[in-house]
Amino acid sequence: MSQLPLAVKRLSVTVKRLPAALRRLPEAWRRPQAVAGAVVALAWLLVAAAAPLLAPYDPLAQELPRLAEPGPGHWFGTDQLGRDILSRVLYGARVSIPLTLLLVALSVLIGGFLGGVAGYFGRWADEVIMRFADLVFAFPTIILAMVVAAALGASLTNAVLAVLVVAWASYARVGRGLVLAVREREFVLSGRLLGFSVWRSLRVDVLPNVVGPVLVLATLDMGTALLLLSGLSFLGLGAKPPSAEWGAMVASGMEVFDSWWVATFPGLAILTVVLAFNFLGDTLRDALDPRTARAVKERAL
Repeated sequence: MSQLPLAVKRLSVTVKRLPAALRRLPEAWRRPQAVAGAVVALAWLLVAAAAPLLAPYDPLAQELPRLAEPGPGHWFGTDQLGRDILSRVLYGARVSIPLTLLLVALSVLIGGFLGGVAGYFGRWADEVIMRFADLVFAFPTIILAMVVAAALGASLTNAVLAVLVVAWASYARVGRGLVLAVREREFVLSGRLLGFSVWRSLRVDVLPNVVGPVLVLATLDMGTALLLLSGLSFLGLGAKPPSAEWGAMVASGMEVFDSWWVATFPGLAILTVVLAFNFLGDTLRDALDPRTARAVKERAL
């Protein structure tokens, strides 16, 4: 008990320092769009981590009244099998969000590596990698993902692989363009003259100068990847019943169209996550691009 006043005093000092700390953030990160995106994204990440503690019911239990409207006790209502939709939405975050993060991370690693190799070495490596990328771009994204998922079989793992097949190409093209713009710069040539190996030059001189735009693209692609994964599940090529996945939940809601809440709440979950990552991507772009950052600062003044 004797330490309680000291803890309260320290907490009050910390709270008083928060406005000063926020003022030291770049102007782009203090805009309402950036704050909203960060808060919503962080909230969903916390929900995904703590879903077992937050969910009021077992997401797979079929013991509740069927198609109960939203209200006390079942804030998001129940579906046609008597499952609590709020619990399923919360558990769905544990499926959709981690798979989206994994998918984008793999796309960045594979596409960025291939694009860097194509841009740095050129010649036959550039031709082979970029022709494969052009082949991917020749098809509509969702159509190619559907074909790959159907060929592999309906499952979440195969859905991730299908989206990965169509997602790496954009990072390869962007990475190639950035490396082409950097590889003839003086500091890269100086490193090679000093005896840097090819891989050390890529790691030390090239990578720090291309990671910013690739990170912006990855943040913006979070929403696209989530929509693709949910779309495949909606079409029956992703998650299988009774898995609590947002796209599959929207698809099940289409079977009982009169009960609007069955599809609306998982759809709103997808919407808020996509908007949050789009806001963060726009803010990151504004913060990393000097010209855009200056324009943001001038508008603020």
